[in-house]
Amino acid sequence: MTDAPPGGPDGLVRGPDGLDRPAWAATDELLRSYYDTEWGLPVTDERGVFERLSLEAFQSGLSWATILRKRPAFRAAFAGFDPDTVAAFDEADVARLLADAGIIRNRAKIEATIANAGATVRLRDDGGLADLVWSYQPERTPVPTVPEEVPTTSAESVALAEELRRRGYRFVGPTTMFALMEAIGLVDTHLVGSHRRGCSGLWRTDGSRA
Repeated sequence: MTDAPPGGPDGLVRGPDGLDRPAWAATDELLRSYYDTEWGLPVTDERGVFERLSLEAFQSGLSWATILRKRPAFRAAFAGFDPDTVAAFDEADVARLLADAGIIRNRAKIEATIANAGATVRLRDDGGLADLVWSYQPERTPVPTVPEEVPTTSAESVALAEELRRRGYRFVGPTTMFALMEAIGLVDTHLVGSHRRGCSGLWRTDGSRA
């Protein structure tokens, strides 16, 4: 995700605070804070899931550090990721967003976010976005001891991507959806030796549901 020390044989780096983190979260203060306080904790509200789905889509092809640095600008540009407001964006809003240097000015991703907001509003009649996404929580989570054991997709992320596309969502491929699942706690891919392993409270040490 960013320039970082290679870490030890298990891919972890011990920080000055004595805590072990993966190399990607070990040096950049913003990434370290995100890793320590947010990544992997359960997000179960509609707006929270919609925001993270949107940011994961914008991240495609870019570093997560870039997205985190721009997140305040994204929130301002997309009305705090309120689905109702974003769903009503028109061509004038698209032009405004394309002129906003604070965000990623990619027309396809901008238009996808607006379309996804509309899909989120429509999905309320069938349980809502958060419930749909969380229905794909697997029975087991990975138990990676080294970075190479962390998967980038799963059967559940493939199925979730297919269902979201069927519901009218864009930029929701299996890899992007697996990243979303990691971010909001559906799976725990913290390395076993990391101080954040198990932080969601949803998984036992053997990878089964708590």
